[in-house]
Amino acid sequence: MAELDEIIRDFLNESRENLDQLDDAFLALEKDPANKSVLTDIFRTVHTLKSTCGFLGFGRLEKLTHAGEHLLGELREGNRRLTPAMATVLLRMVDAIRCSMTLIAETGGEGAECHEVLISELEECT
Repeated sequence: MAELDEIIRDFLNESRENLDQLDDAFLALEKDPANKSVLTDIFRTVHTLKSTCGFLGFGRLEKLTHAGEHLLGELREGNRRLTPAMATVLLRMVDAIRCSMTLIAETGGEGAECHEVLISELEECT
């Protein structure tokens, strides 16, 4: 169990750093919504979060990041253009991820929040 605790601690520390980088990337994206390089960086970060959540058994957080990853993939591929509404819902996703990370750090679990409304909003954007 101690090894798993260490893996989760590492995941939380790395995720916090990644979320801080996402904040900067979203600011850059607001200035240049068509910047493929920034979109790719954001996509990869969310993809990594999703994959690690799945590996560690944080299914609710995995579903949330999957919905965000799907929208980001559509944007990255040029199938959608970033709108202010999309940017807002993506930033809300980052905030929700942060809240979940805090809960995991404090309790060891992701809690009961399913993020159903936010997931629906992300899905409606695609």
